[in-house]
Amino acid sequence: MSQSALQTLFGDPFAVMNTIGLVAFALVGASKAIREEFDLFGITIVGLAMAFAGGATRDLLVTRIPLALQSPVEIGLGLLGVGLAVTLSIVLPTPDTHPVTVVSDAIGLAAFTTAGAIVATEAGVSAFGIVAIGTINAVGGGAFADILLDRPPFILFEDFYASCAVLGGIAYWLAGTVGLAEGTAAGVCAGVVVVTRLAAVTFSWNLPTVQTLRSGE
Repeated sequence: MSQSALQTLFGDPFAVMNTIGLVAFALVGASKAIREEFDLFGITIVGLAMAFAGGATRDLLVTRIPLALQSPVEIGLGLLGVGLAVTLSIVLPTPDTHPVTVVSDAIGLAAFTTAGAIVATEAGVSAFGIVAIGTINAVGGGAFADILLDRPPFILFEDFYASCAVLGGIAYWLAGTVGLAEGTAAGVCAGVVVVTRLAAVTFSWNLPTVQTLRSGE
């Protein structure tokens, strides 16, 4: 790999986060499709949808051509994640609930929240816009994958998931507001999302429903 390519991959916070997010979410999406016994084509479609739908929506919101349509590298990273999911399904009995997949999901959520917040900041949107675009980048792919799997997007009724992205987006904005460098702000954002998501999984956090508020549970 050339020196310029290495600098792009490891010196640009957006490139780093986007790379991590694409591989991680393609793995998670493909694992969900494997659980539903989709064929290899269906597995690939769901994996790529989870990897790209959120980022494509992000790019459209800031009026630019989605990166997935600009660079074959993006598609290659998504296919790498799908390949990893297929490999894990061969060696693991329940790959979609295995700690590797759970951690990958948390890492992908963090990476895409951060990538979205970076793009939104560069586009000059408001604080709300930074949080909103970061969250859409993070959860949009998973919601679209759930639709392909013929089920309601789980972020709307289950688990403490999108809330982690919201907290990460707020952390990124606050870090930028106090003058931290972009790379540092990216690290803060990613750290907040990973920690809160893994804590939510560990302690079974959920936001309350109206029914639980009525019953006082």
